[in-house]
Amino acid sequence: MEAQAKLRNVRLSPRKARLVVDMVRGKGIQDAMNILQVSPQKTAPILSKLLKSAVANAEQGGVSDVDQLFVKTVMVDQGPALKRFMPRAQGRASRIRKPTSHITVVLDMK
Repeated sequence: MEAQAKLRNVRLSPRKARLVVDMVRGKGIQDAMNILQVSPQKTAPILSKLLKSAVANAEQGGVSDVDQLFVKTVMVDQGPALKRFMPRAQGRASRIRKPTSHITVVLDMK
């Protein structure tokens, strides 16, 4: 039985989010939550909340033992970038890109 949760348009760089996601891929739920709890990155609490949501989805789907769940797949895809401008010297402007990400978590039974 698989359970999934998606988070779209979160204001994180996909490249930086993948560094945190790689730490929890393939781990059990409890191990993944412990890793994210001590991780200092901005992505860690966001991914932790998403994992809790996926566990809740698994419970709603009829999984009896939540401790048997593990992180089957975690994907971070690039979302739309917010485009902003920063004033520069002599009337010019520089483009500032603020990237967003789409994160998908899939849990499965061991």
